[in-house]
Amino acid sequence: MSKIAHYLQEHLVGEVMTSADARRYFATDASIMTLPPALVVYPRSENDVRKTARFTWQLAERGRVIPITARGSGTDQTGASLGSGIMMVFPAHLHRILELDIKSGTVTIEPGINYGKLQQTLHTHGRFLPPYPSSLEYSTVGGAIANNASGEKSFKYGDTRSYVRSLRAVLANGEVIETGRLSKREFTKKLGLASFEGEIYRALDTLLEENRQVIETMIRDITKNNAGYNLLDIKHNDGSFDLTPLFVGSQGTLAIITEAALDTESHNPQTTLMMATFDSLQHAEQAILEIRKLHDAPSMVEMIDGHALKQVSAINPNQLKGILTEQLPLLVLLVELDNQKEGQQKKITKKLFKIFEKYATSLQTETEMEKQQNLLKVRESAAMLLSHSEGGARAVPIVDDAIVPPERLRELIEGAYALCEKLSIEPAIWGHAGEANIQLAPILNLSQVGDRQKAFRLMTEYTKLVISLGGSISGERNDGRLRAPYLETQYGTEVFALFEKVKQIFDPYGILNPNVKLGTSLEDIKTLIRPDFNLGDAYNHLPRS
Repeated sequence: MSKIAHYLQEHLVGEVMTSADARRYFATDASIMTLPPALVVYPRSENDVRKTARFTWQLAERGRVIPITARGSGTDQTGASLGSGIMMVFPAHLHRILELDIKSGTVTIEPGINYGKLQQTLHTHGRFLPPYPSSLEYSTVGGAIANNASGEKSFKYGDTRSYVRSLRAVLANGEVIETGRLSKREFTKKLGLASFEGEIYRALDTLLEENRQVIETMIRDITKNNAGYNLLDIKHNDGSFDLTPLFVGSQGTLAIITEAALDTESHNPQTTLMMATFDSLQHAEQAILEIRKLHDAPSMVEMIDGHALKQVSAINPNQLKGILTEQLPLLVLLVELDNQKEGQQKKITKKLFKIFEKYATSLQTETEMEKQQNLLKVRESAAMLLSHSEGGARAVPIVDDAIVPPERLRELIEGAYALCEKLSIEPAIWGHAGEANIQLAPILNLSQVGDRQKAFRLMTEYTKLVISLGGSISGERNDGRLRAPYLETQYGTEVFALFEKVKQIFDPYGILNPNVKLGTSLEDIKTLIRPDFNLGDAYNHLPRS
């Protein structure tokens, strides 16, 4: 591999490393897995990315496949930012804002830019990028695009895909393409290209046309879905065609993104926050369903359950002191309003008050930022569970992304409780209640054989529960390696076969982030588990969820 490193260093402007400590550092991300790369590349330009891809393509043509994994800050919890070949690290150099059009609200960025820094810049212009993940202060926008990330504001604003206008990307053979919605006429011209790009358009169009009915079976009655490849939004009925919805959420398995143009929204820091407590899951679900019917949607509908709060209080008895009573509720909802007009916020607050008056056991409403931060400590206390460890046991991210139809939320929570009781696991649940997208954090010791067996049993049975409720195994964080073994279970053999064909069309030699989304079995995951799982350098920022 040193010959390859030397060749790349000669032809790239960016740095190439093979040192043991660099490879060891990039052998882990925020998942439970470990996989060291062969070498590390820090590209300084799109041309460096293009040259690296072209070189690996030429090697693959001669029978030697060296994978490329594009990586941001390594906050992925599904093992998608791990790879055994070339680790291409973007934050070192490709981290600029290239253009900010205040009039249109469009911002063009390089993928390695820190999400939090971009958000700060947008705030100074009265704008923001709403689908930010909880890890925004220490993750990259490129990673968010690769995962089609979403977060607390997605109840009102949607996921990352809703904000990506266009992309520049490097294909597996090193060709650079630009994506965006093509008219029928423009798409016809693309079909006539003699390049690899033309081959992709022709093959993908044929696949979509010949499998329309099968693709329609992918539709779920849920607010968002990152499982598999998004084949539903590529070609519209008017004949227009766009690869952007496909690339967003593809986790670097189809192309390497080098630039993105994003839409933004007006930002209002003057918000109203309401915290309601419940002693019944049924009442909480009814309140959520009524909130969903409101004409003006809240910007946030978050939840945390009593089990999680109990664990937080056991770790630090003062964490929630003065915010919640000693008799902890069964469930807490935090609802935020960010309407631009103060009168509109007050109007919706009154509607919410009537809903909570019917179902909640208590209600607090705050408009002052400092008092709001105090209430938000309840939801943010989940971070304490993630960072706490006792002996070798800690919360592990293995079943943390389920989403179901909103009217099935209670069934999902009750099913999760029953499963945890069956496996003797203390439950703790939180997440985006308005979208029925929840996180379950089992506390396990992965150095113990029994707990590893329990983890895989939980993953399999929880997946069956989610699918039986009409949900998806990947709501906001994507598949990676972790959920790849369950994709065929969710969609069936025919749709899964289409995913494999899509991967073959874009990446015939298996160069781009192989074994992510496709090609990983449960047995493969077992060989990658790191018994000493920890959150590493995330402590510099405070882990969030």
